[in-house]
Amino acid sequence: IQVRIIEGDKERIQSLTGTVIARKGSGISETFSIYRVAYGVSMERVFPLHSPRIAKIEVLRKGKTRRSKLYFLRGIQGKKARITERIMSSAKKGKISAIVADEETVDHAPEMHATDHEVEPKMAEPKEGEEPNKNDE
Repeated sequence: IQVRIIEGDKERIQSLTGTVIARKGSGISETFSIYRVAYGVSMERVFPLHSPRIAKIEVLRKGKTRRSKLYFLRGIQGKKARITERIMSSAKKGKISAIVADEETVDHAPEMHATDHEVEPKMAEPKEGEEPNKNDE
């Protein structure tokens, strides 16, 4: 998260990283809480989601949890406080990039012309040694 901080006449941007432990509210009054432990001191800040003070929100990693509120992370330290990361497979990334590439080339694709003849569906042929079904005839 990048937060705008105004000190007198000057404005600067402060970067904060942490884990989103909660989202509350709905609509314009929705808030989210960021939790972080730095140098042995824990820090938690609550931000309105639609605040003009927030310059940028960037998701670095996504995790898998079975809770909507992660308040239990407040009392845990070390490896126990880690959240299992949700990783997109390379196949999924390839599909997404292919879809994006297709959307970009749709405007420049040549037009397809309809043919005058129609294609009839093929009937399943019996394998060797099998008799054809009487229901098909």
